[in-house]
Amino acid sequence: MKDKIVVITGASSGIGEATAKKLAEAGAKLVLIARREDRLQTLAQKLMDEYQTESMVVQLDITDRSAVLEAFENIISAMGRVDVLVNNAGLMPVSYLDKLKIDEWDRMIDVNLKGLLYCIAGVLPQMKTQGGGHIVNVSSVAGRRVWPGFAVYNATKFGVTALSEAMRMELTPKMNIKVTVIEPGAVATELTQTITDSDILEDFGKRSVTPLQAQDIANAIYYAVSQPNEVMVSEVLVMPRSQM
Repeated sequence: MKDKIVVITGASSGIGEATAKKLAEAGAKLVLIARREDRLQTLAQKLMDEYQTESMVVQLDITDRSAVLEAFENIISAMGRVDVLVNNAGLMPVSYLDKLKIDEWDRMIDVNLKGLLYCIAGVLPQMKTQGGGHIVNVSSVAGRRVWPGFAVYNATKFGVTALSEAMRMELTPKMNIKVTVIEPGAVATELTQTITDSDILEDFGKRSVTPLQAQDIANAIYYAVSQPNEVMVSEVLVMPRSQM
């Protein structure tokens, strides 16, 4: 990973922040993307202090297509290339369908699917030109299994998982672009803070699962992106030992 250019979305907290620290420790050069610029600046300073890694900070809402494409043009202009894209940004305001939280459905689709696709569109031409790269899409165990209350979130994450497999078929043989989908189980992050359905929150309070830490998923991402050129890790499911 030494001196590889890595772009991480959703880098201001949780899995994105932990991944930034892990890859900075390995010597990567980072581009940190999120909406909360103050959090990104704090993280960038921490990476400089702890790992002597100078990071490029990009404040961005990935649901804004034109802004995303412009941002990636600026990133490529500044950094010269992008070796790895970690598509980590996501939302999980899960709710029971009869609550009709349609605005939350739209937001999940916009961030989890459309925003992820916009970032792929931003990096794909450059990776094709430079003769390779690696795209990591963070999906979820909810991209494999369904639960009541998770219908729309399931739909977005099943979409990310299917998209990743189709990307691998299209991009890896012809363009040398590796594609990995990471599927975390329960992780202790801010993801549940967007939930507004009181019944879902009550159900969550009854769970006895000990969640993973963000660092556990960062380790899985590092494993995938640090393999030799001829090795591709296409899918990683990382679950808490106590989660069924």
